[in-house]
Amino acid sequence: MTIGGSTAAAELASLAPWGDPAPRITADERAARLDRARRLTAEAGADALLIGAGASLRYFAGVPWGASERMIALVLPVAGDPVIVCPRFEEGSLLAALEIPADVRLWEEDESPSALVAAGLRGGATLLVDPQLPFGMATALGACGLALRDASGVVDACRMLKSPAELALLSQAKAMTLEVQRRAAAILEPGIAASAVIRFIDSAHRALGSAGSYFCAVQFGRATAFPHGLPGDQLLEEDQLVLIDTGCQVEGYHSDITRTYAFGTVDAEVHAIFETEQVAQRAAFEAVRPGVSCESVDAAARAVLERAGLGPDYRLPGLPHRTGHGIGLSIHEPAYLVRGDRTPLAPGMCFSNEPMIVVPDRFGVRLEDHFHVTETGAAWFTEPQPSIDRPFG
Repeated sequence: MTIGGSTAAAELASLAPWGDPAPRITADERAARLDRARRLTAEAGADALLIGAGASLRYFAGVPWGASERMIALVLPVAGDPVIVCPRFEEGSLLAALEIPADVRLWEEDESPSALVAAGLRGGATLLVDPQLPFGMATALGACGLALRDASGVVDACRMLKSPAELALLSQAKAMTLEVQRRAAAILEPGIAASAVIRFIDSAHRALGSAGSYFCAVQFGRATAFPHGLPGDQLLEEDQLVLIDTGCQVEGYHSDITRTYAFGTVDAEVHAIFETEQVAQRAAFEAVRPGVSCESVDAAARAVLERAGLGPDYRLPGLPHRTGHGIGLSIHEPAYLVRGDRTPLAPGMCFSNEPMIVVPDRFGVRLEDHFHVTETGAAWFTEPQPSIDRPFG
């Protein structure tokens, strides 16, 4: 598909819901997740694990609720059935979303959910607490006589290693977004507003069967030099660089793909930086092996940039941020491809690969694709961009 030459109406009219959707997570897989979490909790010397509303609650219990000021939590004892603590008025909504067998314990607006959690555990019990739980809720649990410890080790050990079913959902989300990226390139024309492209991308994601764009950044020209863009609505001009970063969710699993390409003609320096970006992205991919550290992948990309006279470290012109992030039910989740993260890579781990190059106040090039770690190296979810003029082959 080329850059320009079509319209938003024509592209949307030719889209249909995804023809081969990945299966949802099964009850057996959720039961296995709970069993693993129990084992890890016991190995940590704790009596129970508490998971608050958010991505981890969805991971373990299938409940896709975000955090609020009211506590909803999964309490998973080392021995015994899972317990869900929930406001009483939310019972019907909870039961409609809950995908595991659990003992539901309800609290009224004038009651303490923390006391309800503590009542189900022996006095002085050690509770591993979700690192995403609000501080005030954790403080209230501690005031009820529970010994609190960080649950990051358990949560990360479970969520970092994706199952085949999770890989399939991630693969679908990324394929959908790459198709939307192709269609967005086709509608570009001089004078089009970034906001119009953003609206189209959301509509295209919906037409393919997602709930729309989880996020979307559309940047033209100088704005590409700022990793997360500039305020205001831009209008596209001839001979500008275009950077589009967007993603959607499939059953909660995220895509997050960036393409940078020329709308018209860009100068030789931009071409050279683009080619260096390609080499750095490839070097990061080729550095992946089970057992090597996350930080070594970041180092591989930075070595390419330094040989090209960029950087070093986070200095500009160069790469101002980490090479990549874990991705799954959260768009950014552990582990991270960055110096200092010595987590060993293992099959099933999933990452973005985006060693962006910024030339300050002039332009930036970010190519972002995702891979998962295999038994022998890495496998792309989406194939990298072939060239600055032909972003989709």
